[in-house]
Amino acid sequence: MAKNLERKLSTRHMQMIALGGTIGVGLFMGAKSTIGWTGPSVLLDYGIAGIFLYMIMRALGEMLYVHPITGSFSQFASMYMHPVFGYLTAWSNVFQYIVVGMSEVIAIGTYMEYWWPSLPNWIPGIIAIVFLCIANLISVSAFGELEYWFALIKVVTIIAMILVGLVLIVFGLNGIGPTGISNIWSHGFFTGGVKGFFFALAIVIASYQGIELIGVTAGEAENPKHTLVEAIQSTIGRILIFYIGAIFVILSIYPWDKINNIGSPFVETFAQVGITAAAAIINFVVVTAALSGSNSGIYSASRMTYLLASEKELPKKFLKLNRHGVPYYAVISISAGILMGLVLNVVLPMLFKGADQIFVYVYSSSVLPGMVPWAVILISQIRFRKQHPEELKNHPFKMPLSPYSNYITLIFLAITLVFMFLNDSTRVPLIIGILFLIVMTIIYFAKYNNKQQDNGFKN
Repeated sequence: MAKNLERKLSTRHMQMIALGGTIGVGLFMGAKSTIGWTGPSVLLDYGIAGIFLYMIMRALGEMLYVHPITGSFSQFASMYMHPVFGYLTAWSNVFQYIVVGMSEVIAIGTYMEYWWPSLPNWIPGIIAIVFLCIANLISVSAFGELEYWFALIKVVTIIAMILVGLVLIVFGLNGIGPTGISNIWSHGFFTGGVKGFFFALAIVIASYQGIELIGVTAGEAENPKHTLVEAIQSTIGRILIFYIGAIFVILSIYPWDKINNIGSPFVETFAQVGITAAAAIINFVVVTAALSGSNSGIYSASRMTYLLASEKELPKKFLKLNRHGVPYYAVISISAGILMGLVLNVVLPMLFKGADQIFVYVYSSSVLPGMVPWAVILISQIRFRKQHPEELKNHPFKMPLSPYSNYITLIFLAITLVFMFLNDSTRVPLIIGILFLIVMTIIYFAKYNNKQQDNGFKN
């Protein structure tokens, strides 16, 4: 029986894990919602959000270079803020990835209907989660290898779509003349005004969730100082290119107000080239993206569960490792939690109209819990600097413009939450996130007070 988590994630794995955790159904399924709310100005949403996420990752990278530990941002919150924030961060990460996993299960069932319209959509979901659970149980390198190939499929598809789109824009194809890029402004740019622009930010921010997964993998990375820095440096630029490049191509080829009428813009772009199997290809890629998101979710949430158990916030059985160094009880428990998405896939259609609305509700429920790690990273890094000035003398990966960049990024996250509350489509998911944090805070202090009372009786 292995006693410790094993360092078996290479630089190749780390970079693709960061990409795979971020490029998912938020782009493939969420793009239509964001474009509908704000039109072409969604490009600015992705760009601005990407810049702030880069700041968050640099703050995390500065601390990881000194402390490359599993569940890093949760431990940083306990070390540099207060144990309650470490507790909330770990549970927020578990909640976030279970909810994201649920949305991925919904996506898998929905997209499998393309090939098997009469197949109950809960069957593909069960098969997918059981397969991913087994893969995560085999070893951390099996998880890394699986995520590498899942991410590679998504990356290759997006690059292909961008290239095909650029050819259509500049030269034209299959008898269609060059479209140019005038569609980006000729039908309006800020079509939803300031409110629509910030409404779209909620889904855009959710699309970037998972980028902090690098911080969870730190304890299982080979040569962590090198791999973490390299992964952080390269990942954010690639993500910006993929997201902004894909949305730019879509908005150049199709007027923003016609996108809701064409089905999937990814399918239509490939179809323009004469690829008759375009729908099947994109469906396969979206299913792969959903599998990738669920795979990352099982990994991240199980490691946070392991961390909570190590801090005696969960039973000791969550610390049990198999002979490959995998916390198997945690992996199985998180997989079972994600399967709850199959129940939601049956219940939610009775409450809301359309799969897109279901996806937005479930997916955006992860936004606030997903922001908790980002906020504690920014605050912890400020306090890290104050407590470790000697570590910064020869530090090669400092956070730019800190602490001012930290404060500005925190304000940006707060503004996004305000507009989430103003948006009818995201208000309920935000309230769910708030209630979750309130309940977990009450539980923490109730347990803390009980421990103090027990210690008092013993003394």
